Amino acid sequence: MRNSPDAVILFAAGFGTRMAPLTDARPKPLIEVADRPLLDHALALADAARISRQVVNAHYLADQIASHLQERANVQLSREEPNILDTGGGLRHALPLLGPGPVFTMNTDAVWTGPNPFETLTSAWDPGRMDALLLLVPADRAQGHESAGDFTRDTDGRIRRGPGFVYTGAQIIDPDGIDAIPDPVFSLNRLWDSIGAAGRLFGVLHRGGWCDVGHPAGIVTAETMLANPPALLP
Repeated sequence: MRNSPDAVILFAAGFGTRMAPLTDARPKPLIEVADRPLLDHALALADAARISRQVVNAHYLADQIASHLQERANVQLSREEPNILDTGGGLRHALPLLGPGPVFTMNTDAVWTGPNPFETLTSAWDPGRMDALLLLVPADRAQGHESAGDFTRDTDGRIRRGPGFVYTGAQIIDPDGIDAIPDPVFSLNRLWDSIGAAGRLFGVLHRGGWCDVGHPAGIVTAETMLANPPALLP
């Protein structure tokens, strides 16, 4: 079993309802930002971080995702059929492809500037103290995303529910506790809650830019950010 992750699941199974009508006939991960599908932005980050085992889950218009990945011999597809499984159920379903130990997860509806998010997570990961390490941005730097934040963060890096920092959709998580959740369809929020109750839920800051591309207006915002990256946090 590994302590440092070398596998990632890229979440690409959702219906993309906030992105309608662009997702009426195309899955959201294949919507283009700066002439590149969102899924390819995420795959490029995984490649740059040299993550050897890459898995993409798919449900809505899954055949399009499968066709898009046909030339990617290093990427495996985790199809969710007949039902979509949400992030927690999707991770559990993909574990045979991901292998044992902690894994990266990343949502595919965001773009990034600055340091590679996977490398930031790897540098801060401490399996002796952590069962999950979430990548966060301050709420006022979360472009395309209106929220007071998802978590507060202590000086030692532990996080709790509350305003201040937005979860970017990237993390390292040890899925060992997933077997305690009996439901086939569930959010990773449930696993975070049990990890947090044990004092093993942590967060680290992304120093560069991050933009949520969950809705059509986010495309222009993301392309503007990519063309003019914000200054790095100290």
